Amino acid sequence: MKQPEAKARIDKLKKEIEEHNHNYYVLNKPVISDFEYDLLLNELDTLEKKFPEFVTEDSPTRKVGSDMTREFRQYEHRYPMLSLGNTYSEEDLREFDTRIEKVSTAPFEYVCELKFDGASISITFRNGGLFRALTRGDGTKGDDVTLNVKTIKKIPVRITVENVPDEFVMRGEILMPRAVFDNINEDRIHNDLAPFANPRNAAAGTLKLLDPKIVASRGLDCNFYFLLADDLPHETHYENMMEASSWGFNVPKSIRLCRDIEEVIAFINHWESERKALPFDIDGVVIKVNSLTLQEELGYTAKSPRWAIAYKYKAEQALTKLLSVSFQIGRTGNVTPVANLEPVFLAGSTVKRATLHNENQIALLGLHINDMVYVEKGGEIIPKIVGVDHSLRNEGSREIKFITNCPECGTPLIKNEGEANHFCPNYLHCPPQLKGRIEHFISRKAMNIDGLGEETVDLLFNRNLIRNYADLYELEAEQLAPLERLGEKSAANIIKSIKSSLTVPYNRVLFALGIRHVGETVAKTISSRFISIDELMKADLESLTGVNEIGPKIASSIMAFFADSDNITIIQRLKDSGLRFSEETEKGPETDRLEGKTIVISGVFQKHSRDEFKELIEKHGGKNSASISGSTSFILAGDNMGPSKKEKAEQLGVAIMNENDFLELIGEE
Repeated sequence: MKQPEAKARIDKLKKEIEEHNHNYYVLNKPVISDFEYDLLLNELDTLEKKFPEFVTEDSPTRKVGSDMTREFRQYEHRYPMLSLGNTYSEEDLREFDTRIEKVSTAPFEYVCELKFDGASISITFRNGGLFRALTRGDGTKGDDVTLNVKTIKKIPVRITVENVPDEFVMRGEILMPRAVFDNINEDRIHNDLAPFANPRNAAAGTLKLLDPKIVASRGLDCNFYFLLADDLPHETHYENMMEASSWGFNVPKSIRLCRDIEEVIAFINHWESERKALPFDIDGVVIKVNSLTLQEELGYTAKSPRWAIAYKYKAEQALTKLLSVSFQIGRTGNVTPVANLEPVFLAGSTVKRATLHNENQIALLGLHINDMVYVEKGGEIIPKIVGVDHSLRNEGSREIKFITNCPECGTPLIKNEGEANHFCPNYLHCPPQLKGRIEHFISRKAMNIDGLGEETVDLLFNRNLIRNYADLYELEAEQLAPLERLGEKSAANIIKSIKSSLTVPYNRVLFALGIRHVGETVAKTISSRFISIDELMKADLESLTGVNEIGPKIASSIMAFFADSDNITIIQRLKDSGLRFSEETEKGPETDRLEGKTIVISGVFQKHSRDEFKELIEKHGGKNSASISGSTSFILAGDNMGPSKKEKAEQLGVAIMNENDFLELIGEE
């Protein structure tokens, strides 16, 4: 490879790796597996060694991926939080052992720890109390998530044992148990929210929430793996971890002291098969030199300690042929490409299909029809394709082209700026969307109409008895009884359940309409602010985004829904059928203490939650706003106020008020 070609490849790899770092650390939505990421990083490292003239200080090979966001205050780590070098091969482990033997003048031991797949945390304790908890950040400084960490039951807030260092740091991994993860995803699916891809993403995302009460409800756990202090109690890592365990820290019982590399490899092989029995996900084993003196002699590279390495398990994969790609249209019009595969047995079940996510993922993989592809489950909800065996590609294979028109109705697809998915905008005439919207409308958390499952909706749709959910209220038992699988009794029960749905409250009717991006929680929020559908239909962008948790994307979607005359016609038919499109009573403000004031809330509070403060603002005649502008009266600020909001407030000269002064202003002691 010549210099110009090498530089172009290095620049491309840097950009691609930084995008994956952002997806993984900040968005908690990785689009490639750890193995694929490591291949890219290793390729960049190899090229930089061959062409050192192109190495820069900001290269991903010389720094830790950052999880920092502007919503949290950042602090420096007293001890840098580095990443670990990793390997997937036994040969590399033996080379690691040989390098240490060359440095050590005496026999040495290793400590093996399971590499739990969660969110790294560094917690400082002062005088026995939990002082500050920081995320990994960029390795030098991290986000302050102290209030969230204090809600995790397995993390002690105060150490009552005598003779602990005046100040020390515990490093650990914030985890979400698989059972908790499954329950949360079940709830998210019922609430029309996208499920988390895996427990690691769920744990990392939860840790960055702005409301500690929600964090507390998520059932997070923590395992500790490192004790740091200027004056440590022992000269070995293993003894220090045992000491930390006696102080009340959750040090996994799986930690093992190994006399040589053979015992290390035996430990790795044991847990490769046993890991499925653990309540948490692990993705490998961390091997550390036990002696702290030897650790100091071995030292560090720019981003990793030389005395530790991570052996990573490959996610279980299978090689099979890609037969075709089909494109599915969801209820909200999203297009999902699905790979149809030659059946292959993988991780306990036969796999025939795998998700391809979106057009970007297909391009990243460079897929062709009839390619031999690697499929893995690796924490995903459904299998996914992670690679292609290019050596087995046929000369006549065809590159996959993403469709431009809806496969169901022929409408040109749309892809909004900043979104990864294409979608079909023809929601009133596209059959899968029509049926999907009806199925959503009758679901338990929406209108809760019994007797109308997916198959029955499909049957009624194909018989032209229904084309939208307003048609349901014009059905008669005589139309249903003659249909296959129904009969008079089933028909009567369906009609009875449809009539019973007329008592469903306004917020659930709003959710049932299936407005894009409006889930159950958002529908409740909107219905409390706009107490009738007529008021909501007149709302502009400013009044919508002024509502708690309603951003421009949701607001634009609501406005687009009500701008469609067909939707207005359907809503009028639903009104005529007797559905409830308003709250029973309109609740006005109790006082006028905040009348005419527009208030922005930022940060985390001690005496009330953010939602409770927003209710207090409205209760006293004020108006909530999500963004700061020249019309903002003041900012109600708690701990960890977002730096971007503070900066904008200073630019615009907007006053900042703490919660005690605010409570005094509204007359609450």
